[in-house]
Parts: sequence; structure tokens; C-alpha cells
Amino acid sequence: MLNPKIVFTYVLLLASFTATAQYTEVINSNRPGVSRSAFSVGKNVAQFEVGPYLVKEEHTPLKNEASGFGIDFAARYGLLWEQLELNIEGTYQNDTFTDNRSVNSPIETDRANFRYLTLGAKYLVYDPYKKLGEEKPNIFSYHANRKFRWSSLIPAVSIYVGANYDAKNNSYVPYTNPLTRPNYEGGFSPKVMIATQHNFNSGWVLVMNFAKDRIGSDYSDFQYILTLTKAINQQWVLFGETEGIKSDYYADNLFRFGGAYLWNKDFQLDTAVTFNTKDTPSVFSFNFGASYRLDFHKDPDTDIDNGTNVLEEYERKANRNKKNKKKGDDSDTPSDSGKRKKETKEIDFDDEN
Repeated sequence: MLNPKIVFTYVLLLASFTATAQYTEVINSNRPGVSRSAFSVGKNVAQFEVGPYLVKEEHTPLKNEASGFGIDFAARYGLLWEQLELNIEGTYQNDTFTDNRSVNSPIETDRANFRYLTLGAKYLVYDPYKKLGEEKPNIFSYHANRKFRWSSLIPAVSIYVGANYDAKNNSYVPYTNPLTRPNYEGGFSPKVMIATQHNFNSGWVLVMNFAKDRIGSDYSDFQYILTLTKAINQQWVLFGETEGIKSDYYADNLFRFGGAYLWNKDFQLDTAVTFNTKDTPSVFSFNFGASYRLDFHKDPDTDIDNGTNVLEEYERKANRNKKNKKKGDDSDTPSDSGKRKKETKEIDFDDEN
């Protein structure tokens, strides 16, 4: 049976190691929120994230509403370097838009299109946790490893560059009411973003995104997202998030709350609700989703497989050190050893005579 102290020490060492690299021992998903982590999935890791949702929007002053369903999706891949990630992300929605302004009867219009579809690349430009990884955990004090560190106020920073594609006359773009805006020509447009991440003790993580979307178009907007997550235990995570959108045609503040469950190291389930506090329009959405990764990552220091896992190797070395220590205690003192050597020499001398 494994020694509990050895297990605890191993966990601390593992936590210290994973903070210094892009790759993590468990899946690193952007779900269930919509913010983007500063870290990539890791070199040679393919990850898929998907989430169906139900949505209800009501615009009280203009007397219209929309209800339907959609799906968020993302495919992420770590390429060439640990810091680099390529990804394609999007949201496809199908709903019924109802205009209630008519005196006789409401006018219903069925809609189906991408709310957004973006191909991009993210690169980590600054990782403060590389230096923090050199700090060894205190294996004798649980509280010492959980105390606040001022160095945690320095975030990891990554940059994102992508390209949007919007179909012509897409009624979802740019998140405005189709009755109050001109037709959208669609096409390609750039997107840039800065993503930061703070990893605090006690399982708290703060992610911030600042993005300029559809650059150069008449519907360019600025977005910010703040996401705070809390790890309850090894399987459960809770989160809260706020998203702000500002453009010439539309402005909103959205709030999300939810959680995620780690099924195993490569599979995660999640759920969340989204709402706002205004009626132009009011928004309510409920989603559930999943994230799965295909892990082909190889650490250059651990490419050689000797058939022994890290925990077994740690325990084996600990037992060997105990045996060596015990053997050293049972050995003769230096003075006794010198006397025995002297006696041996005397016996040899007598034999020669």
C-alpha cells in the first residue's frame, strides 16, 4: 500500500510541475464560460469542446422575441511549440423570430446561421509560472502551500489573432435586432485579443479577455470577459463570468454561472446559464456541454518508458534510502574498522613467517 505522505508529496510536486508548462495532466477546457485561457492545450494535443443550448430573447420596446436552440463548438490543437495553439470556434443557432407589432397577427420568421465562425491562433508571450516552478512546495505544512503569494498578481499573457467569416445578410450579426439595422454584407474580418490568467492558491483562477472583433467593418465591436473559477475538489469546479459588448449598434452586459465535472483526465462535462439585466433585448440561455481531448503529448524528459510510473519510482527510491540508512547504522564505527584492518594485517604477517 502506498504511503499517504508519499502520495501527498507527489501531488504537490505534480502541481508545481504543471504550473510551469502548457501541457497539464488533466484536460484544460475553455468551457463552460466563453473566455479563452492564456494557456494552450499543449503540443500534439487535439481537443474538442461542444455545448448545445436553449435560448430565449425578448425585446420589449420593439415587441419582438426569438426562441430556439444552438450549439457552441471549438476544435483546438497544440502545434510545433508548447505555447502555440491553433483553433476554430463558432456558434450555430436555429430559432424563430416573432414580430408582434402587427395588429392582425404576429409575423414569424425562421432563422438558421452562424452567430460567429472564427479561425485563429493563440500564443503565450509571458509565463510567470516558470520561475514559480523553481519554488519547492513545503511538504510539512498544508497551510504554507495555500497562503497568498504576491507573485500570483502577475498574470500569464497570450495574444490571439483570428479571422471571422460571416455570411451575407446574416441576421445574427452583429448581435443586433434585424428590424433596426441595415443589411450586413458579411465576408472576412480580423479579430485580435489579449488573454491573461492568474492562478491563485486554494483553487482560484481569474481569466480576463480583451478583444476587438470584426475590425474594419461597420459592425466592429469591443468585448471584455472576466471569468473567476473555483475548484471545489479534484472533480468539481464552479465559475462566474461577466461579458461586456460595445459597438455602434449594440451594447450589452451578460452574466454566466455554472460548473464543470471532470469525468476523467481527458473528459469533462459542464453546464451554465446566461442572462442579462435589460429588455433591449432580455436574454436567457441554458447550456450543457462536454470537452474531450486526444492526448499525444510527449515530454522530452520522459520519452523513455521504463515501465515504472512516477509514483512507484518515488516510493522505490524512498525505500532504498531507508535501507541504506539502516545499513549505515549497523556498520562499524571508523575506530572499530581501523582496529579490524590492523588485526588483519597482523594475521597476514604471522602467516608469512
